[in-house]
Amino acid sequence: MSFNIVVLAKQVPDTRNVGKDAMKADGTVNRAALPAIFNPEDLNALEQALRLKEKIEGATVTVLTMGPARAAEIIRESLYRGADRGVVLSGREFAGSDTLATSYALSCAIRKMGQVDLIVCGRQAIDGDTAQVGPQVAEKLGLPQITYAEDILDVADGHITVRRRLERGVEVVRGPLPMLVTVNGSAAPCRPRHAKLTLKYKRAAIPSEREAGQEAFYADRPYLNIGEWGVADIEHEDRWLGLSGSPTKVKQIENVVFTAKESKRLSPADDEIEGLMKELIANHTIG
Repeated sequence: MSFNIVVLAKQVPDTRNVGKDAMKADGTVNRAALPAIFNPEDLNALEQALRLKEKIEGATVTVLTMGPARAAEIIRESLYRGADRGVVLSGREFAGSDTLATSYALSCAIRKMGQVDLIVCGRQAIDGDTAQVGPQVAEKLGLPQITYAEDILDVADGHITVRRRLERGVEVVRGPLPMLVTVNGSAAPCRPRHAKLTLKYKRAAIPSEREAGQEAFYADRPYLNIGEWGVADIEHEDRWLGLSGSPTKVKQIENVVFTAKESKRLSPADDEIEGLMKELIANHTIG
């Protein structure tokens, strides 16, 4: 029995450490000034996929990312943790994609993969915070979706059971496969790199990363070949890709710096702590 899991992952600028050089004069993000990282909630999604792989005999995990050639680092990081294979969807034609064009390209790539039983992705990326790509992929593929997942509890009898973490509480839902699931940051963190897998896959690469004369090396080691797909490799309509397929237009970007209007210094005395708690309750900061 085969059970094919696809994890959608994204390489993002580390917006948690934004400095003065993070924005360009034209209001766009200066990606060169920010380190590129594995989107945090996509790591949570990868962990859920790897746990299912351990539970389901014959399950495989494929990681799909869209971006420039350097996004292959996301695939390597996934292989180090236990993923089976990966694909980088790359090309100038995908540049400038908003969530609509991104979800279209990803859905085309997933169709090329054939039978997919489960798609897992992070709830949202830290560079956009829209939480739209996962649900839009599900809609384009005609799949049911479960969002805000905190834990995938069970997969059995053609159905999946998921615990969701919402603002108002927690709920457990069950739905038919194939399914798309988006995962919260409150889910279990991703496992660290496995030492043996890191040594095994440290030279894994997409074709455009390889140096001349390495064809024989990678031909003898097919497990090191990371898939690299361009527009010619997927069935698509050009008008839905990149800028032409992106109706979202950014009018203005403003860099907002929050500053405290006042501060209060307290001693660890019980009466001062009690006074602070009463003040916070009175102004509805808590409670």
